[in-house]
Amino acid sequence: MRFMIQVRATVSSEIGAPPGPELLPVFQEMGAFHEEMARAGVLLDGAGLRPSRQGWRQRYKLDGSREVMDGPFAETKELIAGYTLIQVRSVEEARAWASRFPNPFPGQECEVEVRQLYEDADFGPGGDMALPGAST
Repeated sequence: MRFMIQVRATVSSEIGAPPGPELLPVFQEMGAFHEEMARAGVLLDGAGLRPSRQGWRQRYKLDGSREVMDGPFAETKELIAGYTLIQVRSVEEARAWASRFPNPFPGQECEVEVRQLYEDADFGPGGDMALPGAST
């Protein structure tokens, strides 16, 4: 079972200023936690994301056309500032790791969201999401 721990953006993360020395303890704690998850064999990936002003959204319209909207995006609470991807044996194990996730923005209200990823078996008989004829 794979889960993504999403770190929600804050006003300060959307500013995108280079990290100052005050964030060193946060990076050290997060790094140590990721190292622990790696040693336990559950860490698949993890990274911080640049501010939304350096990104874009692509909207798919009913007529088949696409619209590209450059960032920044107004609703900070709807943005993701980073993620950690883990693979565990159960929902309970995912909750246990997430409950120990370091506060990404000490001194600020913030939140992380945990979501399970779909697996091949979730897509019916054969459980194969691969496109017919595609090489794997």
